[in-house]
Amino acid sequence: MRRHDSLGKNLLPNICVLFLVICLSAARAIAAAPSTIRVGYPQLNGGQIPLWNIPEQKLDQKYGLDIKPVYIPGGVRLTQSALSGSVDIALTGGAAINAMLSGAEMIYVGMPVPTYAFSLYARPEIKDVTDLRGKTLGVITKGASSDHASIALLRQYKMTQHDLKVLYFSRQEDALAALHQGLVQAAVHSPPTTLMARRLGYKELVNIGSLKLPYPFMGIAIRRSALQQNPETIRGFLKAFLAGLKMAIEQPELSKRAAAKYLATKDQAIIDEAYKGFAPLFPKIPYVTD
Repeated sequence: MRRHDSLGKNLLPNICVLFLVICLSAARAIAAAPSTIRVGYPQLNGGQIPLWNIPEQKLDQKYGLDIKPVYIPGGVRLTQSALSGSVDIALTGGAAINAMLSGAEMIYVGMPVPTYAFSLYARPEIKDVTDLRGKTLGVITKGASSDHASIALLRQYKMTQHDLKVLYFSRQEDALAALHQGLVQAAVHSPPTTLMARRLGYKELVNIGSLKLPYPFMGIAIRRSALQQNPETIRGFLKAFLAGLKMAIEQPELSKRAAAKYLATKDQAIIDEAYKGFAPLFPKIPYVTD
C-alpha cells in the first residue's frame, strides 16, 4: 500500500507539469490562430485588385488575419449580406449609402475608389447621349453605383431617367448580353467588361470616370457594432488593405497576376483592361471624402 502511495506522490507532480504544458500549448495555438475576415465584393472588375492582392501575397498574415474575399453579385445584395453578418466587411458603393440614409447601422472606414469608374457603351445607331431619349439603358442593380452613375451622366446632358427606360441587371455580363441582343441600346460598364464591349463592336460614348465626379464607387463599409466590438481586428484589416492598395499602384505585374486568378482568365488584354481602368483612380490613402 505504501508503495502505491509513494508511486502516486511521484507521479502527481509529473502529471501536473504535463497538464500545464498541454494547457499552455493550447493557449498558444488559440492565440496564434488568425482571425478570419470575410470581405464581400459585388462585381468582377479591377477595383477589387487591392483586396485580391492581400491573400495572393499573404499580406494579412503580418497582422494575424486570414482575409477571405467573397464574391456576392450586386451592391444591394452585398450590402444586405454585410448588415446580416454573412460577411464582415463590404467593398461597395451606392447601395451602402442608401442603407445608411435609411437608418442602417453602417459606416464607411475607407474609400478606395472615390469616383464613378464606369463608361457608357452604345449600339451603332446611338451617336450621342441625347439619342437615348425614348430608348432603353442597361445598368447594374437599381440603387447601386451604376444606377447612380447613369443618373449623374444624364444630368450632364439635362436629362433624367424619366426620359428613357431603364433595365436592371445583377451582373455586368448580363447587361452586355442585353446590349448585344438589342434589348438595350446602351449600357453602363466598368473594366474589364468595357473591353468585352469593344470586342463585340460597341463604342464608348462617355468615360464617366474621366468626369471626376465625387462618388463612393467603392467604399469599405462595415456595421458600427462590428467596428465597436473588434476595433483592433478592423485596424489590422485596414493595414493589410493599405498594403494591397500600395501594391496595386506600384506593382502592376503582381497585381495583374492576382486579377487573372479572380477574373478566372488568361486573356492578357482583359487583365490589362481591368488594371488600367482602375489604377489611375486609386488614391494613395483611401480617406473617406466629404
